[in-house]
Amino acid sequence: MAEHRVIFTPSGIRATAQEGQTLYDVALEAGVDMQSICGGKGMCKRCQVEVEPGSHAKYGITVSETCLSEFTRSEEIAVRKGLMPSDRRLACRAKIQGDVVAEVPADAREYESSISKASVAFLTELDPSVQLYMLELPQQGLDDNPSDAESLIRALRQFEIETSPRHRTLVKLQSILAQNDRRLIAVVRDDRQIIDIWPPSPFNVYGAAIDIGSTSIALYVYDLSQGELAYEASAMNPQIRFGEDLMSRVSYCMLNKGGEEKLTRVVREQVAAMLEQARVTLLLGQNQILEVMVVGNPIMHHLFLGISPVELGQAPFTLATKEMFEVPARILDIGLSESARVTMLPLIGGHVGADTTGAYLTQMDEMEGRSVLLVDIGTNAEIVLSHGGRVAAASSPTGPAFEGAEIHAGVRASRGAIERVRIDPETFQPRVKIIGHDEWLSDADGSALEHRTTGICGSGIFEVMVELASAGLIDRSGLFRPEVAPHRFVAEGKSWKFLLLDRPDGPIYIMQTDVRAVQLAKAALAAGVKLLTDYLDCESFDEVLLAGAFGNHLDSGYVAKIGIIPGAEEGKIRSIGNAAGMGAAMALYNRAEKAKLVEAVRQIEKVETATEPKFQEYFVGAMDFPTAPQSSSDSTGGRGRRRRNRERA
Repeated sequence: MAEHRVIFTPSGIRATAQEGQTLYDVALEAGVDMQSICGGKGMCKRCQVEVEPGSHAKYGITVSETCLSEFTRSEEIAVRKGLMPSDRRLACRAKIQGDVVAEVPADAREYESSISKASVAFLTELDPSVQLYMLELPQQGLDDNPSDAESLIRALRQFEIETSPRHRTLVKLQSILAQNDRRLIAVVRDDRQIIDIWPPSPFNVYGAAIDIGSTSIALYVYDLSQGELAYEASAMNPQIRFGEDLMSRVSYCMLNKGGEEKLTRVVREQVAAMLEQARVTLLLGQNQILEVMVVGNPIMHHLFLGISPVELGQAPFTLATKEMFEVPARILDIGLSESARVTMLPLIGGHVGADTTGAYLTQMDEMEGRSVLLVDIGTNAEIVLSHGGRVAAASSPTGPAFEGAEIHAGVRASRGAIERVRIDPETFQPRVKIIGHDEWLSDADGSALEHRTTGICGSGIFEVMVELASAGLIDRSGLFRPEVAPHRFVAEGKSWKFLLLDRPDGPIYIMQTDVRAVQLAKAALAAGVKLLTDYLDCESFDEVLLAGAFGNHLDSGYVAKIGIIPGAEEGKIRSIGNAAGMGAAMALYNRAEKAKLVEAVRQIEKVETATEPKFQEYFVGAMDFPTAPQSSSDSTGGRGRRRRNRERA
């Protein structure tokens, strides 16, 4: 099979492609910075490229007119609908037939997310699994001559530790004793295993808590000898190249042989790079980070361990394991000492993962004896309810709308994304805030022209729906009411779209399909919450806790108004930040907390929303927007307008 050279600009990344491969597949393999929400299925229209035929002397390549396959139907539709200029191609549809120089334009590149996963304080005593013991072993004599290993074991008995050394310890033991007047530091794990020995220098042991999210990865490194946070960082999850939402990644694994191996490799490489940066920054030795505590949703959990997530993409959503799982770090190839250990916190069920159990650990004591709802809103909302001395959990298939997918102008929370929206109820003029700037922007006064706006992210999508409803621009059923503000609506085929922001590089519209995507998402979560409250016979909440990066950006007033959590009152809604990562940190910091969590998770009752007969009833009942006016058909003389809106929808 013929091979062709491919150059991606402006990155300059070079790759070799087989005849018939798509540009998108080659870009994935090469690590090119390119947007894709649908995972290369031709649906999202984000992976746009520009290819200029002719001689490219800089790269020594001549690009022919036939270097790519003919335009596909999905590309023609994208051009016709104005979603793509006619001189561009969709990388996932364009098959390579010759040497190519492909420009990835700025609006098709990934941008670093505005990752809000900063650490927060937690209360627990310092008692990690790995402890250091400074020892001085007795001098040996001819009459009393135990082995040095025996002397080491005896010395540790004064701390009530019965242990035995590992091979690594035996290899280093005698040279360290000889060079340091028979003094050393014993590194002991779980009071029963000597995992290493160090010279008697002022070295501390460190541990890492890692939250592997579908969008970002957060790392927290703690000095476990002093009990201090030493380093924290976050980065994009590189798996995004294979699909923005979780189900797209599962689909990629289903449709591509070895797909799960690629997703596992890139996430481990990212974790290894972050750990190495932390080690270099803190001036640590190769063997000082010895404990790693990891949380993540079930799909991230399985992929990090190298387990195919395919079973989680289809009923009955069976986990390979849900127990706490420990594995030597060397097996995962994340660049740590052979003595380092990785612990995956336990999962609750098919789509309720270790990120939820980590968050639950941080709130467990406060939830006890109270009616408290804990929610992490994502592609699958994970919900935990404490009431009447019992705890139940469920997941709800909210879909990726709140992460920007399935939204016409949706983007992730990156610089330039709209994160706040206000609509004047009198003039219907929108104002927006974008990530990276504090001022409110509007197309009325020209301020929107001063900054590049990439689209609208999850929190902005959330707010614009409430604002549209409160201003009467949609009715309670979610249909647009263009007659209310004709100057802000534009016909779109048989439907309408609302002009949120006019700008030179293209207006940003809210489509009728966007409203419907949010309705489906909010109804799914509301139905899941209602099933849990039914299950535990809970009539009201003492508190509603929003976990995760998305929940951290939500305004409690908008959460109450949109009707996403039935019965939630604004004054009782609280964001708790990256509770998943902090739960991992607590388990790292104190082994009793880890043991407590393992036992507590076994007592959580799992409610399977997919098999609950009332789910559909509750789902349909939660589709309405509570702050919007009644549907036109519910008011006198409005039936004709209602019928016309339905035809457009």
